[in-house]
Amino acid sequence: MTASRKTLFGFHAVAARLRHDAKSVHQLYIEARRKDRRMLDFLARAAALGVQAIPVDGARLDGLAGSDRHQGVVAIVEELHLPLSIGEVLDLAGANPLLLVLDSITDPHNLGACLRVADALGVHAVVAPKDRSAGLTPTVAKVASGAAETVPFIAVTNLARAMEELKDLGLQVIGADESGPESLLEAELTGPLAWVLGAEGEGMRRLTRERCDRLVRIPMLGSVESLNVSVAAGLCLYETRRQRALTRAARPG
Repeated sequence: MTASRKTLFGFHAVAARLRHDAKSVHQLYIEARRKDRRMLDFLARAAALGVQAIPVDGARLDGLAGSDRHQGVVAIVEELHLPLSIGEVLDLAGANPLLLVLDSITDPHNLGACLRVADALGVHAVVAPKDRSAGLTPTVAKVASGAAETVPFIAVTNLARAMEELKDLGLQVIGADESGPESLLEAELTGPLAWVLGAEGEGMRRLTRERCDRLVRIPMLGSVESLNVSVAAGLCLYETRRQRALTRAARPG
C-alpha cells in the first residue's frame, strides 16, 4: 500500500467515507458469504455512488483489516488532507475555535469515541501527544464511525508546549479534573478555548494539569467516581456549545 493510502473497515467508517468522498475509495472488499439486508443496503448505496465491491473470503478481509472485527467490509482509500498543525487549524476555525486536547488516551476505542464526540459537537481539532496516544489506527477509525475522516487529529511531540502555543494564540486552556474548584454547571465557557482531558482513573499528567488556565470538575451525583473519557468530553463540549448558543441568541440584532 502506498503512503498516501490507508485501510478503513466496518460499515460506519466505510459508509462515511463513501458519503464524504466516494472517488477516494480505491478498492472496496466485502465478505462474499454475507447476503443479509444490512450488506445488501450497503452495496446498493455504494453502487449508487459508482463504487463496486469485490467479494472475498473472511480470511482475506482479516488480513486486509489486521483484525476480525471488520463486519465484512474493508476499503482501501486515499488519505484525506486535513490540517496538520495547530496553526493551520486555527487559520480555518474562525474567531471562536474549540479544541479537544487528550492526554494519555492509549486505548483505541476511547480515542475513536472521543473523535466521534468531537465531530458531533463541532470541535475544530483533537490534539494528542505522539508518544502517549493510540494514534489513528484502523480500529480508531472504525470506532469513530467516520469522524476520523472529518476531525483533524494533531499529534504533537510535546503536549505541554502545544498547550502554551494555544494560550499564545488566544485560547483559554481548561482542564477537566475531579478536584477542580469550578463546577461545570457554573463555569463560564464562552470564547476561544481548548478542553483538556486525561484517561479515566489516571486523569491528566501533572505537567499537563499545571499548564491549564483553569480546572473544572464534572459534578457527580451518583455512586461512581469517574466517567469514561469520551463521556466526560461529551459533557464538557456540550455545555460549551450550549453556552455559546445562548451568547449568540442574546446578541442584539
